Amino acid sequence: MKPAHQIIDTILLTEKGTVLTEMNNQYIFKVHPDANKQEIKQAVKTLFKVDVTDVRTMNRKGKKKRERRPNYGTTADWKKAVVTLAEGNHIDLT
Repeated sequence: MKPAHQIIDTILLTEKGTVLTEMNNQYIFKVHPDANKQEIKQAVKTLFKVDVTDVRTMNRKGKKKRERRPNYGTTADWKKAVVTLAEGNHIDLT
């Protein structure tokens, strides 16, 4: 198992993520592509000292990027995790 700081890359602060945080106590993280749900749950528990009830993951495909040539490149593929915290727990983002 990888260390927690290698599994959790960043917390994503988006409009959708803010709504999920306010209404459902869910937070969105960018995680290591090889991490599974159990590893993500343990990493969030150890880094933020909160109780996790549910983890949902999705693999996001990289976008096509075009430079000044006719051939295309792509950005890197990445993995996103939506973590639901137990009632009364929250992550302080300030």
